[in-house]
Amino acid sequence: MKASAPNFSDPRLAAVWQEWQKAPLGQALDKWLKYQLPKLHLRYEDQKTERGSLALALIEALRFQQLAMALEHAFATGTEVDWFQWDAQWRPALLAAFSPELLWGWVSLRVSGKLPAGRQYQQAEWAGRRDLFASLAPGAAEGPLEYLWHGLRPGWQPLLAARAQASGWQAKDVSAFIRAQIQTPPLWLRVQPELPISAACAQLLADEVNAKIVANELCAIGGRGVQGSGLYKRGLIEIQDLASQRIALAVGVAPGQKVWDACAGAGGKSLAIAAGMGNKGSLYATDLHEHKLKELKRRAKRANVTNIRSFTWNAERPLQLPKEVAQQQGFDWVLVDAPCTSTGTWRRNPDARWRFNDEDTQELVAIQKSILRMAVPAVREGGHLVYATCSWDVRENEQQVAEFLASHPGFRLISQTLLGCPAENSDTMFAAVLKRPVS
Repeated sequence: MKASAPNFSDPRLAAVWQEWQKAPLGQALDKWLKYQLPKLHLRYEDQKTERGSLALALIEALRFQQLAMALEHAFATGTEVDWFQWDAQWRPALLAAFSPELLWGWVSLRVSGKLPAGRQYQQAEWAGRRDLFASLAPGAAEGPLEYLWHGLRPGWQPLLAARAQASGWQAKDVSAFIRAQIQTPPLWLRVQPELPISAACAQLLADEVNAKIVANELCAIGGRGVQGSGLYKRGLIEIQDLASQRIALAVGVAPGQKVWDACAGAGGKSLAIAAGMGNKGSLYATDLHEHKLKELKRRAKRANVTNIRSFTWNAERPLQLPKEVAQQQGFDWVLVDAPCTSTGTWRRNPDARWRFNDEDTQELVAIQKSILRMAVPAVREGGHLVYATCSWDVRENEQQVAEFLASHPGFRLISQTLLGCPAENSDTMFAAVLKRPVS
């Protein structure tokens, strides 16, 4: 089965886009598509590795919605535009009044290089727009237009400059990162230790999943949905991004040790950590939301993991240590995969980038700081604290670690690194490993 491609000539796109503009602020596109498109009597193939044409078109529109408005502004004014100044005035809410015809015309030009079929795109005005697009495209690799061209706001340039400095990126690395933001990474799969990766790939191919081994890692790039495969149903593979798998590996647990995954969510990292424990020792998974922990329990049962215990924790006070953990005066490993801006997931979730702002970032930074403070008492002497986010923003990562070390001088930084894109074709995440010394 070949992957779908967006059809920008689909006459239903205008109606779908207008419905999307009515969605509550902060609504995730995937969830909206899952429940809204059937109501509109539209088909949505959601098999994780491929999406229907309408869904793909919406994803492309969300990547390039600001660019579309910028190009229309340049066409309407006919002047040299200061894109930094224009971006400072732009708000996602302005899209509600932006013509769907203009949106889909510009997005189609950006994605396919041609205008959609339809009488409205045969008018002289669109010939002029096409000429403007052709004149701007050669210079799109430089300056603020490079950001717009790849679905990023010019105003985010200082944040990326800070990231480049923290990671030691050269200009080519920055450019690679920017260009990657318009590409959806493959669906990465984690294989249980007892199953050879080559055998997993062969079995998925037999189940009509378009699986592939890349640098000794397994991914799916189309075909039948992974969740329908026998391997998934038997718990022998899990859907988990490559950068997320790297975070789990940063928790260097040994069988028999005790681990706390403080912000476990649905448990992807908990399960990956437990895979290295061989059902020996204990892993405690907590989260604010009970429904996420119920999903973790279902996944653990499917994967035959028996050493995970889960319960809610609101991070308002230090964790009351379970008896077996209290006996050794804390956990060997504590993972704080903190709530964050999720900037590292923009490649998969382009709608998330338009919810990114300084006010929310500062609020999340404060939450991260508080969770770390509450997690510290649970780390035993000689134990490790792993701090992680799915963000590339230095304020949530290296800066947060530096401030933690300044206020907790007993801890020592072992390592900190940005994971995934641009070095690997995945999401972008961050992990820092800190050690509490023995007094």
